[in-house]
This record gives sequence, structure tokens and C-alpha cells, in this order.
Amino acid sequence: MRPLAAAALALAALLAAGLALPQASAPVGAGLAVNPKALDYGLRARELAAGVYVVEGRNEDFSPDNGCNIINTGFIATGAGVVVVNTGPGRRYGEQLRALIARTTAEPVVQVVNLNLHPDYFLGNQAFADVRTSATVTTRAGMQREARSYEDNLYRLCGDWLKGTEARLPTETLGPGPWRVGKREFELRELSGHTDSDLVLIDRTSGVAFVGGLVFVDRVPTTPHARLAPWLASLDALAALPGIKLMVQSHGPIVADRRGIEQTRGYLQWMDRSFTEWARAGWEMNEVLRGPVPDVYRGWAAFRTEYVRNVAHLYPRYEREALAR
Repeated sequence: MRPLAAAALALAALLAAGLALPQASAPVGAGLAVNPKALDYGLRARELAAGVYVVEGRNEDFSPDNGCNIINTGFIATGAGVVVVNTGPGRRYGEQLRALIARTTAEPVVQVVNLNLHPDYFLGNQAFADVRTSATVTTRAGMQREARSYEDNLYRLCGDWLKGTEARLPTETLGPGPWRVGKREFELRELSGHTDSDLVLIDRTSGVAFVGGLVFVDRVPTTPHARLAPWLASLDALAALPGIKLMVQSHGPIVADRRGIEQTRGYLQWMDRSFTEWARAGWEMNEVLRGPVPDVYRGWAAFRTEYVRNVAHLYPRYEREALAR
């Protein structure tokens, strides 16, 4: 069974058990003028530095109300064309993103970079079929493995927003090291933990780093492919990067400080300690979901759904480790 399909079944079983999960506060939106009737995402470009833009998604879970747009994408004008960082959850998003880029800069799109294998990073690639599209070797293999289930799952979640979406995998491989496009000097670093390959794109010209799903701000992290130990090591590596003025993560509001690193690290460490303790005490998954959770995490976006997925994705490993002891 595919990892996301297995997680979906586990989630359905847990919710069917009638568990009274804590309510989170209302999620923080990005001020988008989303029009579900017109299937219009209302995308806006915010300039973070000269020629460097972020297109913010909603700090929520996937839903028909937001069209499955919960991701921060971005684009960078290089003087020799635009580099796009991630393309969103589907064909329609990708088309609207490309139209937004054309309204913002006269430069043509020349390159797309998909930072990891999750669906909202690359299902908009259809709108960039005439453009070079790149990801790491590991990410491309993961996309090929998961693409069909992504198409099905996001269509079930968001309906007509995703109509006509077909996965278009990256056409080229991009790995760590220096990279130049036009007048821009980039550095690419391949980390891991959120997935098996988390590409970080650093624009040395502006000091803006696109860090993908390694960092979350005011939101419960997603974990379908997570491994906590390497993820924590990657956060340490990000914190030590020199010359970074601003980090753009894929989920949650863009902030000028390093709060996202600290929030994500604290949450992962809390899960690791708690899941270890509860597994050694013999708790079953339903007991874990009824267990104590710090109030600060309960108030983060998507807590009600994402924490259930965290437990479904990760807790069985802790049970196996406890049994092995």
C-alpha cells in the first residue's frame, strides 16, 4: 500500500473511533481573495528583495475552500529569465502562478525547481511544460512512485480545483553545489528528514533561502515521509548557514526571524520524547491521541488533522522499537 494511502486509512480509523481531539484556534490566512466559484486562487506576489518574490498560500489544511493551496511558492528574476521555486498543488494553480509571474516581470520563465516530492511542490508543473524542470535524483524517484496517488487524493480533497491535473515529473536532475542563472549566484544544499531529499535553494545575491518543508511557522509539520533524527540535524545545518537574511518555508507565514527553526525543532523533539515514553509505557495509538499536548501546539494551524496524521505516520515506529527492547 502506498504511504499516503496507508496514512489515510489510519486517519479514517482514528476519527471513526469518536475521539474528541482538541480544537485549534482559527488558522491564519494569507489574505488571499480566493474565489471557489470561479476557481480563482487570487494569487499575489510579494517582493522580499530585489527580484525575489514569494506567493503565499493559506496556513491551513487542504480543503475545497482554499483549493488545496497551502504552500508558499516563489520566483526569482535573474536577468536571464525567471527561476520558479515549486509550482503548487495542481494544473490550475500552476497556470495562475505563471500568469502572475508574467504580470510581475517581463522576463520569461526559464527554470522550475521542485524542492521535494510532496504534491503541492510539483503538481502545477503542467503549466510549465515548455520549461526546464529540475529536482534531485531521490525526489524524482519519489515523485514517480507517488504521483498517481497524489492526483487521486488531492482531487478527492479539493474537487474541481484539481480537475485536469496530471503529474508532470521534472525533466532534469539538479544536485547540491553552486549554480548560476543570469546575474544570480545560487547555492543548492540537499538535506533530509522531512523527506529523503529536501533541497534548499539559497540566493546568494539577496540572502534569501527557500527551505521547503524543513521549516514550519505557526503550523503543525507534515510527516508522511519524515525521519526525525535527520530532520533535526538538517535544522541545525540551516541554523548554521552563513549570510542568510530571510528564510522562506513552504508552510506558514514568512517571518524575519528564525522562529520557524525553533518552533519546528521544539515540536519534533517533543514528539520524539513523548512517543518514546508512551510506546515504552505500552500506550496504543488511541491513547496517544488522548494524551497531553502542549497548548502552544494545539493553537497552531492544522493541529486537529495534522497531529492525527503525525501519530499515524510516526507512532508505529516507536511501538516497534519499544517491542524490540
